[in-house]
Amino acid sequence: MSEIALVIEGMTCADCARHVRHGLEEAGAQSVVVDWRAGTGTIAADGPSLEAMNRALADTRYRVRSAVERGGQTAVPDGGDIPDADYDYDLIVLGSGGGAFAGAIRARDLGKSVLMVEAHTIGGTCVNVGCIPSKSLLVSSLHHDGADPGALAQAVSVKAEIVERLRQEKYVDLIDEYGIELRRGTAQLSGPHSVTIGEASVTAARILIATGARPQIPEIPGLAEAGYLTSTTALELTDVPRRLAVIGANAVGLELGQMLGNFGSQVTFISRRALTPRSEPEISEAIRRVLEGQGHTVLEHASTRRVRPGTDAKMLEVEVGSERIEVEVDAILVAAGRRPNTEQLNLAAVGVVTDTHGAIVVDDAQRTSVSSIYAAGDVTTQPQFVYVAAAGGAAAAENALTGAGRHLDLTNLPQIIFTSPQIALAGLTEQQAREAGFVVQTSVLPLSAIPRAIVNGDTDGLFKLVADAGSGRLLGASIIADAAGEVIQSAVLAIKAEMTFTDLASTWAPYLTMAEGLKLAAQTFGRDVAKLSCCAA
Repeated sequence: MSEIALVIEGMTCADCARHVRHGLEEAGAQSVVVDWRAGTGTIAADGPSLEAMNRALADTRYRVRSAVERGGQTAVPDGGDIPDADYDYDLIVLGSGGGAFAGAIRARDLGKSVLMVEAHTIGGTCVNVGCIPSKSLLVSSLHHDGADPGALAQAVSVKAEIVERLRQEKYVDLIDEYGIELRRGTAQLSGPHSVTIGEASVTAARILIATGARPQIPEIPGLAEAGYLTSTTALELTDVPRRLAVIGANAVGLELGQMLGNFGSQVTFISRRALTPRSEPEISEAIRRVLEGQGHTVLEHASTRRVRPGTDAKMLEVEVGSERIEVEVDAILVAAGRRPNTEQLNLAAVGVVTDTHGAIVVDDAQRTSVSSIYAAGDVTTQPQFVYVAAAGGAAAAENALTGAGRHLDLTNLPQIIFTSPQIALAGLTEQQAREAGFVVQTSVLPLSAIPRAIVNGDTDGLFKLVADAGSGRLLGASIIADAAGEVIQSAVLAIKAEMTFTDLASTWAPYLTMAEGLKLAAQTFGRDVAKLSCCAA
């Protein structure tokens, strides 16, 4: 069935989606689907005009920014065959990161011809300037004892060797291994089936956009003149800044700030909201205690109003509540989110819809508003994790080339922040569950109740579980603890299997492991685990 794709502004929760849905139906729309997290929706074709929809929403804060009709057929005609046309390739992939390679490999597994276009370094963010290099430096920083002033430079050298090896083995070598054609250059869409690369033009039955994202720089007066680090340039530092300000306090800011702190920086973390703003408030509070215990400064619910460059230092004017304070530092790390790489793609001319941040809007099949063009990874409205990009790229290629109808189920999506201790989340937080309409029940278990943490001598952390109060079904889990990133996988599986907290409490948990914390947290729904003996069932 033909449908109209919508980009909707102003939604922040599940109630917002319900209000928007009601308004669109009042305007005469049918088959209304609204996704508040993505800021998108769909309605059946022949629906109300953009003006009529916005008239129905006039008394609300919501607005439909665009409405684009998708083609009347599915991505591929029944039977999954590529349409009979004289295209140069079956699939053109723009980008060479995790999403791009996953899509290209899946297409080659299907026996289809693939052209990959990349203007910069092969491998995208994760291997070059993201997951791999940052975690390498984090590991090195944990082994630093403060005695070697050249430790950071040595760590950067080790990092470079790891990055080069993994880029070659996991990306470059696979181009020939799978028979993918690579072309260097900047690509632009010139039609629903065509791409220009410099002066050349090539065509394909389907196009996959996986061009990723880059650090976003806030418009703070004086920042550009003072100079700043990003998540890319901070990875190349060989001299440790004595005093460092970090603007932004989610995964990137916390990881790189703590890493440089381990090498000797005195760090001031500046966050517009609480630390780790998308996590449970108990997690935010715990990591704040950890950072302050390490001698760092945390400014929450704060905004940087101005930066004044100086000869030997930089001065940040920071507003914290009604108070304005000055923070003098030697370097500034900007970690204020990422911006999708879409400006140069010529999307609007072809009809590919983006949201207000420039991210490509995709449906649950990874298809854009143009039925022959798909997208995956950080360039889209989906969560910005390399494993989401890879899964999205593979699904996009399969859907585009075979009509498989694959989609990503993000219900139990894990998220990890590699601080020390680690922070790991899966599923819904308590607030998200309530916004989704659940009546919830929660348990919070401090690490002081977990034998492994006591033996480790580190009990500053916790486990929090969120369950549906009626059924007991596990909806979400949050952990801040040593090895939280390893433990969270059990919660991922439990949420996917729709286990209850009673099921989780009755599963085997090996003693003296941090994983036992999940079992104990589940038991906490019904009893005080402090009054259980060790290993008590």
